[in-house]
Amino acid sequence: MKEIIDFLYRLSQNNNKPWFDEHKGEYKAMKEKFDTFAMEFMHGVEEFDPRVSGLALKDITYRIYRDLRFSQDKSPYKTWHGVYVAPKGKKSGMAGYYIHLEPATDTYFICSGLYNPTKEVLKSVREEIMLEGNNFVATLKGCEDFHLPWDEALKRIPAGYNESDAHSEYYRLKSYTLMKPVTKRDVLKKDFLQNALADLRRTYEFNELLNKCFDYAMEEG
Repeated sequence: MKEIIDFLYRLSQNNNKPWFDEHKGEYKAMKEKFDTFAMEFMHGVEEFDPRVSGLALKDITYRIYRDLRFSQDKSPYKTWHGVYVAPKGKKSGMAGYYIHLEPATDTYFICSGLYNPTKEVLKSVREEIMLEGNNFVATLKGCEDFHLPWDEALKRIPAGYNESDAHSEYYRLKSYTLMKPVTKRDVLKKDFLQNALADLRRTYEFNELLNKCFDYAMEEG
């Protein structure tokens, strides 16, 4: 992992095409290492979540080239790497498992769940909490070292939901993700992948519930 982190950090300090072209060989070597890591991660997730079976590398990783069409920031390259393992791939809109490496800002974390779901899926999750709130809360047990995105939540209960419901605070969430920060030191350990998979395995029931909500939303649609 050291080669991956080092290259991404140097790229963040030299985010331009001439530098990237000059170091293309290093990029290819780094990419090969990360791609191997990504597939090992996918196969590890596959052992406890059979929904993700059969994914290819392109289904779980991201291009390093930024889409500049609608961005004021014209830096051509992403200075982070992430791998997202979800049923039917990263564009499916389903709950999955994610690892993020961003050395420029010293940001490293593992994550599970639904990020910015569609309004139909969001409605389905909130209805599940309304009807089976105890079951939803039960999926969070054993994941106390993960954090829900309360800093991005709505300030008030959304329209159509009852504030007096037992678990009404969860209606305010706009994304249903469990995030656990890790350190650069954690990432550089030989057993990082093994530890990340062990942590994310604990979030399986949470993801399975969310993906059932996704299925319900698609059926209704």
